[in-house]
Amino acid sequence: MLELDKINAGYGRAQILRDLSLRVAPGEILCLLGRNGAGKTTTMKAIMGLLPLMSGAVRLDGEVISALPAHKVAGCGIGYIPQGRRLFGELTVAQNLEIGLRAGGSGPEVLEDSLDLFPRLRERLGQRAQTLSGGEQQMLATARALCLKPRILLLDEPTEGLQPSMIAAIRDVIGVMRDRGVGILLVEQRVDAVLSVADRVAFIENGRNLETLEADTLRRDHRLIERHLGV
Repeated sequence: MLELDKINAGYGRAQILRDLSLRVAPGEILCLLGRNGAGKTTTMKAIMGLLPLMSGAVRLDGEVISALPAHKVAGCGIGYIPQGRRLFGELTVAQNLEIGLRAGGSGPEVLEDSLDLFPRLRERLGQRAQTLSGGEQQMLATARALCLKPRILLLDEPTEGLQPSMIAAIRDVIGVMRDRGVGILLVEQRVDAVLSVADRVAFIENGRNLETLEADTLRRDHRLIERHLGV
């Protein structure tokens, strides 16, 4: 289980997260929803050690990981797919995946599994990442994270700017990982995308917790979404 225990974080003197607490269980998709500037991406960076905490703690299976450098956080089994993908554009698909394999100490069977999930990448192993389409780049960023053999997967706006067929492919893989027992924290702006995959939804505002609700409850009553997001 991934647990955020009253974390506070920000940039310089600008505090963004304020006593934020979340839990993501194995085999669960928790979606983080909030208006622009609510602190969603900052939450991801704080989990990954890319942003030091002012106070509070991030725990994985009860062990505090918030004092670790970012590369060691990934080594604990947390895969991160940031907004904008951040691939090594000059490197090939195969080389980008190799970076994920080395970071996770994974073998060729993990690579094969990732390519089975994204067969289009198998056809493009020798192609440079910067020449891929936006959807293919998102597939590569996701596959690279899966090469870590993650126990927890963080996805920040994975469907942004993608055509429907690519969105469906990414969503299917997210479902497969949940079925394998991976805990998933998902940031999305598209409410319909959230409700199609989520188990629970956590609303945040100004870096603080609001309600955390079962996705089934939100599917039945969209007024709850309107109350928090004004949509």
